Amino acid sequence: MLNNYPILSMLIFLPLAGGLALLGVTGSARFCRFAALAVSALELALACVACLAAPDASSTGPLPGFFLVEDLPWIERFGIRYFLAMDGISLLMVLLAAFLVMVVIMFSWQKPTVRVARFHSLLLLAVAGMVGVFLSLDLFLFYLFWELMLVPLFFLIVVWGDGRPFRAAMRFFVFTMAGSLLMLAALIGLHLAHGKVTGVYTFALPELLHTPMTPQLSCWLFVAFMAAFAVKAPVLPLHGWLPDAYTAAPTAATVLLAGVMAKTGVYGMMRFAFPLFPQAAAQCAPVLIGLAVAGILYASFLACAQSDIKRLLAYSSFGHTGFMALGVAAWNPVALSGSVMQMVNHGITASALFLMAGVLEDRSGSRNMAGFGGLWGTMPRYGAFLLLFSLAALGLPGLNTFVGEFLILAGTFGVSPGATAAALCGMVLVLIYLLKLVQALLFGCAKHGGGYADLSRREGFMFAILAVLVVVLGLYPSPVLDMARLPVMLLTGGKGGLP
Repeated sequence: MLNNYPILSMLIFLPLAGGLALLGVTGSARFCRFAALAVSALELALACVACLAAPDASSTGPLPGFFLVEDLPWIERFGIRYFLAMDGISLLMVLLAAFLVMVVIMFSWQKPTVRVARFHSLLLLAVAGMVGVFLSLDLFLFYLFWELMLVPLFFLIVVWGDGRPFRAAMRFFVFTMAGSLLMLAALIGLHLAHGKVTGVYTFALPELLHTPMTPQLSCWLFVAFMAAFAVKAPVLPLHGWLPDAYTAAPTAATVLLAGVMAKTGVYGMMRFAFPLFPQAAAQCAPVLIGLAVAGILYASFLACAQSDIKRLLAYSSFGHTGFMALGVAAWNPVALSGSVMQMVNHGITASALFLMAGVLEDRSGSRNMAGFGGLWGTMPRYGAFLLLFSLAALGLPGLNTFVGEFLILAGTFGVSPGATAAALCGMVLVLIYLLKLVQALLFGCAKHGGGYADLSRREGFMFAILAVLVVVLGLYPSPVLDMARLPVMLLTGGKGGLP
């Protein structure tokens, strides 16, 4: 019944309209915050409504696995359509994006104090672009949303960032634009190759999946798509923008970068790159497995050497993205289900840790671990949440991250036991740097008096919701895995899915 309503368009244009409306607001900061929170709450409610259609998905029909579809003519001369669709994987990503933007708006209730309307406008515009990426099945439309989410994030870093924000934003812009231009060239090439063989020029993914092409062309197009996705994820060695951008960005923007935008890269791999070019993907999979494992180890080593809390978490996020890329490269139902699970889990856990770092920075004006200590005694609520989220990030059984990492490693073992063993070594390094973080902040003697206020009721409520998700998804991951089961089965050819 929901197909009679433009739910997918509403999910995109609600935050887009809200963001554009806030650009022209000159009222009080309180009004802007309430307006942005209302839009984000409506966005999350719409995403929950979309869940009602999920049981209607099936493996048969004109678009197998997708339960909400909007397909309208747009620029017919070039075969461009307004083609949106939602399956279990895209629903999970939309829910994650809608939830996290509401959380960061709650977190930013007191800061910034200048240009408040512009700040919240850019947050909503960024989420509109991200949701569009997760819902687009026309490659041209996908590319438009892919670029849309870049612009507001760039200005969030430049205007509200600290340290050297312009340098960080320019590195982010240059890296992502270089990858995007490669993808643009590749999707135009794919469009022309399909039209030359079939006589039908289109950008629609279902038709392009069956494009005949030479192995050489397939390989070049696959590499171009993967370059764009590997920058956004990021995957070694295309991660150069990440440490500076994550560190310089305001906390709210960092959460969107790590919690949502990084997932667009992994999502692009599993939705577009691997299905469009299966033979090239099979040939290049060992290389991607090697890069993913190298990224896990490299990021974890660097995280162990950091004294800046936010920079440590930036490298940690980079390392965890390597696990998601590893699951995609293995390309079997178990590993791919683990990657989907990890996309959700990392979005929650990494966001919670970045918000924890933001709380300390707001109170002390510093992110240097050496300047803290003894916070367990002065900020017990903060300490309890930090310990829980740190244990979740290091993969403690019973908490959410363990489930995704276990499935990824189990699925990868049959493909490459050596890569699995190396990734396990990376998990040991994760244990080292997260215990170092907890030890430096919570225990020992308080530095500089340590008289920081504990979490407010607003902050406590926000972290309590995140903590509940961490525990529930660790003990009962079935809802996420059930949503992902059919899309994963269809992507991998239905071979040996999860029970």
